[in-house]
Amino acid sequence: MRVGAILRGLEPIMRVGAIDCGTNSIRLLIADASTETVNGRTVTRLNDVVRQMRIVRLGQGVDATGWLAQEALDRTFEATREYAKLLRKHKVKKLRFVATSATRDAGNRQVFMDGIRDILGIEPEVITGDEEAELSFAGAVLAVGADESKTVVFDLGGGSTEFVLGTEDGVQAARSVNIGCVRLTERHMASAPATPDQIQRVEADTDAAIDSVLQSVPLEKATRAVAVAGTATTIAAAALGLKTYDSEVINGSSISVDTVQKTAEMLRSMTREERAALGYMHPGRVDVIGAGATIYARIMTRLHEITEGNIDSVTVSEHDILDGIALSQVR
Repeated sequence: MRVGAILRGLEPIMRVGAIDCGTNSIRLLIADASTETVNGRTVTRLNDVVRQMRIVRLGQGVDATGWLAQEALDRTFEATREYAKLLRKHKVKKLRFVATSATRDAGNRQVFMDGIRDILGIEPEVITGDEEAELSFAGAVLAVGADESKTVVFDLGGGSTEFVLGTEDGVQAARSVNIGCVRLTERHMASAPATPDQIQRVEADTDAAIDSVLQSVPLEKATRAVAVAGTATTIAAAALGLKTYDSEVINGSSISVDTVQKTAEMLRSMTREERAALGYMHPGRVDVIGAGATIYARIMTRLHEITEGNIDSVTVSEHDILDGIALSQVR
């Protein structure tokens, strides 16, 4: 079922545009947003008009050099020009462009900012990790719902991972840490299949990151885990045995911790050619899914341990920070 189908009785519709520019991909959402009052709460609905993704690897080499590579900038600017055409075609009224981990870390980010401004005519925003976490939570719970239980949403991206603890009343605590599928591939896992030493190093970095999260986010109080972004959805496709990528099947699916671990082991033990032959595998994830799956599995193992078994599975959401960016223009 499409998230946020427009229902009778909603307030007038506004067409909004959202662009999420991360370390690995740049994504566009054009949606019709409307609001309604439910049990005294104002609820925003999104109805997709356009949803697209391009793998541009903006964060290529940033972890090692601290700079955005010119070829990465060129790929990102080209994708943004394509998005600009779609934004004009669909007569978007409001637009927000958000850049995250790779741009936060780059010494030459002004070159990126100037290029995006020239293409879109708006000021791109380089947001903090904490704001990234809050937007991810808003987008995720739009799709899978929130209740009185304490939900931890984690957004495993290319350069960073955001952990957010919250309920239906909103975010209670959040932390962004510098572990991501691109960053740790470049740092530790250059080969495929991964070696035991590479796996150990990725897991060690993940453990250190989670320990830092625990200083400000009480993960032990979580009773439900929700995962968003490309690594999570790709692992879900593998775990569900899909022949091709199917977002409707993936969205809202529940995967046990044991299945996550087995799926991670399968993916990181493959060659790049074997991964590329998988019908659900995006070409831009072939070289980074080994590290991504290792981080993901380690996060789920630690959450299971930290919550003393209360979290024994993860719900996967196709909706994340991109939806949160769109929602932020309406609320």
